[in-house]
Amino acid sequence: MRFMVIVKASEASERGVLPTQAELEEMGTYNEELVKAGVMLAGEGLHPSSRGARVRFDADGDATVVDGPFAETKELIAGFWILQVSSREEVLEWVKRAPFREGELEVRQVFEAEDFGEAMTPELREAEDRMRATVTGQQGA
Repeated sequence: MRFMVIVKASEASERGVLPTQAELEEMGTYNEELVKAGVMLAGEGLHPSSRGARVRFDADGDATVVDGPFAETKELIAGFWILQVSSREEVLEWVKRAPFREGELEVRQVFEAEDFGEAMTPELREAEDRMRATVTGQQGA
């Protein structure tokens, strides 16, 4: 099972306040534990929303770009991990060990092909597998 662990933004992260050396070292140690356990697939921090954009689509599919910053800090994402574990309980045990003093992490399960039932035809599954193999090959390059 794959889970996305979402690090919620704070007023400080939205102001572009960077972690201290001690915080970076602590996070690096935690990330090394995830990697050594074989559960971390990805993990990154994000720049503040002032450097981002949102793309909104109307009913006709027309796109409008809205530049950041965005007002609702509590709804913004400051970083993420993608973890592959055997259960919801396991991911929660890992997340509870994250080196945070305050704030909030959100844990969401990633859809797998099996979750889509009959709508995921053999042809769609084959196309999905091809795309994943291509992406995995690109990441390894």
